[in-house]
Amino acid sequence: MFSKRRAGVLCHLTSIPNTFKSGDFGKNAYKFIDFLSSSGFTVWQVLPMGPTHPDLCPYQSLSAHAGNPLLINLDWLFDKGWLNRGALNKNTDNAHDHHLQCLHSAYLEYCKKATINENQQFLEFKYNHNFWLKEYAEYMVLRSCYKEKPWTNWPQAYRDRNETELHVFNENNHTAIEVIKFQQYIFFNQWNELKQYANSQGISIIGDIPIFVAHDSAEVWANRKYFALDSSGHPTFVAGVPPDYFSSTGQRWGNPHYRWQQLEADNFAWWCNRIHTQAELYDAIRIDHFRSLSKYWEIPANEKTAINGRWVTAPGKQLLQTLVQKFPDLYLLAEDLGTITPDVIELRDEFSLPGMNILQFAFDGSSENTYLPQNHKKNSIT
Repeated sequence: MFSKRRAGVLCHLTSIPNTFKSGDFGKNAYKFIDFLSSSGFTVWQVLPMGPTHPDLCPYQSLSAHAGNPLLINLDWLFDKGWLNRGALNKNTDNAHDHHLQCLHSAYLEYCKKATINENQQFLEFKYNHNFWLKEYAEYMVLRSCYKEKPWTNWPQAYRDRNETELHVFNENNHTAIEVIKFQQYIFFNQWNELKQYANSQGISIIGDIPIFVAHDSAEVWANRKYFALDSSGHPTFVAGVPPDYFSSTGQRWGNPHYRWQQLEADNFAWWCNRIHTQAELYDAIRIDHFRSLSKYWEIPANEKTAINGRWVTAPGKQLLQTLVQKFPDLYLLAEDLGTITPDVIELRDEFSLPGMNILQFAFDGSSENTYLPQNHKKNSIT
C-alpha cells in the first residue's frame, strides 16, 4: 500500500453532510468517495467507528469490535422493505433515540420479511463474529436496563458475569439482544458495501484503533483477566502520559492498563481477535499512541493526576511478531508523535511501520526539525 507516494484526506463519517445531526453510510458518503477519486486522492482515513459514550468521543468506545449504529443509513433499510417511510421521517427532538427506534422497528420487519438467503447471511454473521458479538449484545442490553451506568455499578451477579444469572437474562431479553446483533449485522454490511465501492474507485481506507480501551466497555467487562482491575472490577492502574510542555500535571486518561503477562501467556489472543475485526473493516490500521507498545506510563488509580506515574516496559515486539505472523497482509501505521525515545523508533523500524509527520509542527525556525518536508523519511505519512 505504501510502496509509492500517494495522497489522501482525513475525514470521519460523522463529518459528512447529512439530514440528521451527523453523517452516515448513505449517498453522501459515496459522493465523498467520488470527490476523492476525481481529485486524485487514493487514501481515506477515518477515526475509530465504535459505539461511543454520551461524550461522543470515538477514542473511548463501548466496544473494541462493534460499529456505531448511529452510522447506519436508514434509507438502506427502507429500500430493503424493513422500515416504512412514516417511521423514517418521524419528527423527533432526539435524533439518537429516533435512530435506534428505527433500527428496532427494522429488526421486527426483518423477522417478518427476510428471505431464506438473508436469514442465512445473518446466521453466518453471528457465527463468524460470536467471539465478541455475544458479550457485546449482553453488555449493551444490561447497560440499557441499568440506565447507562458503568458495569461496575450493576448487581454483582451481572458485574461478575455469573453464568446462571446471565443465561436467565439472555432468555428473558432474547429480542433486545437480537436487536443489538442485528444492528451490527447491518453496520458491517453497509460499511463493507461502502468500502468495496471506495476500493473500486482506487481509494484505500485507513482505520484507527486506540491503544487502550475504555474501562466501561464490553471487552473489559467480558475479559477482566486481561486488565489491571481489582476484585470489584475497578482499575488498579490507569493510562495517561507524564507532565510535559502541554500540561504540568500530565494527562490522566483513566483507561485500565493491560495485564501484559496474561495477554502474552495466551499468545495475545485478545489482541489477535481485535485486529481480526479491524482488518475486516480497513485496508490499513493506525495504532494510536504507538509508543505504549514499547513503554507505557502507569498511574495508580487512586492518583488524581498523572504526575506520580512510572514507565513500564511492554512486550510490543512479541505482540507485533504475533500479529505479523497471523495477519501477513496487515498494514499497520505507527502514531509516533510527541516525545519519542530511541526504543520506540527501534520498534517501529524493526517492523517497517510508517511513522507520522505533522506539517503544522515543522516551522519553529530550526533546520533540524524532523517535521520539515526536507527531513521527512520515505516510510512515513505526513
